[in-house]
Amino acid sequence: MRKNRPSSQTPVPVVRALRKLGHDIRDARRRRRIPVAILAERASISRMTLNKIEKGDPGVSAGAYTTVLYSLGLADRLADVADPRDDTVGLELEEERLPQRIRLARRKEPSAPRNEGAQ
Repeated sequence: MRKNRPSSQTPVPVVRALRKLGHDIRDARRRRRIPVAILAERASISRMTLNKIEKGDPGVSAGAYTTVLYSLGLADRLADVADPRDDTVGLELEEERLPQRIRLARRKEPSAPRNEGAQ
């Protein structure tokens, strides 16, 4: 059986981001006046798992978080989380690897016809 990664090994910025996400999910559920039991059922997870999500538990799968967001109608922005157009570090690294000069490829000259009868 696989053990979940202890939160003490999870980087602090990740813990903070998950905690904020969990609180935002809880607030969205409350604004919609959806009871925990109903949202858990809609997301096909247990109430315990939903409680962990709302606390920002890093041991809960990303799939459970995204299914809850989907159940709340908030999953539309997930596809853009790692959009390459917004990846400034990746774009800078890619730009550093661009060649300084681009040379034209030489054309191969057609070879002279072979004279098979000559010796």
